[in-house]
Amino acid sequence: MKNRYPVTQLIAYIFLILMTVCILSPLVLLFISSITDESTLIVNGYSFMPDKLSLEAYSYIFTKGESILRSYRTTILVTIIGTAGNLLLSSMFAFGLSQPNLPGRKFLSFFVFFTMLFNGGLVPSYLMWTGTFHIKNTIWALILPNFLMSAMNVILMRTYFMTSIPGALYESAEIDGASQFTIFRKIVIPLGKPILVTMGVFTGLAYWNDWTNGLYYITDTRKFGIQNYLNKLITDAQFLMQNATMSSSQLMPSMSIKMAIAFIAIIPILIVYPFLQKYFQSGISLGAVKG
Repeated sequence: MKNRYPVTQLIAYIFLILMTVCILSPLVLLFISSITDESTLIVNGYSFMPDKLSLEAYSYIFTKGESILRSYRTTILVTIIGTAGNLLLSSMFAFGLSQPNLPGRKFLSFFVFFTMLFNGGLVPSYLMWTGTFHIKNTIWALILPNFLMSAMNVILMRTYFMTSIPGALYESAEIDGASQFTIFRKIVIPLGKPILVTMGVFTGLAYWNDWTNGLYYITDTRKFGIQNYLNKLITDAQFLMQNATMSSSQLMPSMSIKMAIAFIAIIPILIVYPFLQKYFQSGISLGAVKG
């Protein structure tokens, strides 16, 4: 069938192409800047077509290869464990709140919302985690504080469970003798895959990009995650620049190092996200619908 709106479709394609270019341009510029010679960056600034290329920044970073790999392993482990824990706790809580006959449902819903507005503050939290739970300089310091339970995730999941999973399924499962855990495992999790993947992406990004937990609770550099270790590299490079002689400071690619570190940090996200995109789109749109 002949397209009745060829001009409109062409305009839409052009607009989408321009939007894609605008989105990808900063990433391309980031990579090109990371392989641009330091003196060229200083003289000409950032450019898509630099006069001189150099891999000095990556050479400097990968001289710390063993430490970077260790930091990557730490962050990957923390991201996997933290995301899985967050999804399990948040989805179980959200499933309970989605049931209209849950005793104390209004109070629990208010409690979840209240925690989005108020918290104990940094100093009490630090004293609690280090003095009571003794998580300082352990992997749990990168997992437990701030991200293991998310009120926003609970609210979005609750809305999804209420609006996208028919209540008749719960009733028929209960008639067949299924327990609440069985209903959660065999009905809620399979049908809630879009919202679970969406919240998993959000939580995984939060864990991957987190550096505050490492800043507050980790003093042993061997236990740094990738964000804290890359931040340490920037600090070390700046220190060398400030304390080196003029001849040696010219060889220290501090600006390109920052670009290379930023590019290295986002590579895993760029690899994983395309495989989760379809769930992400459907989950965020359905989970945001008010019941």
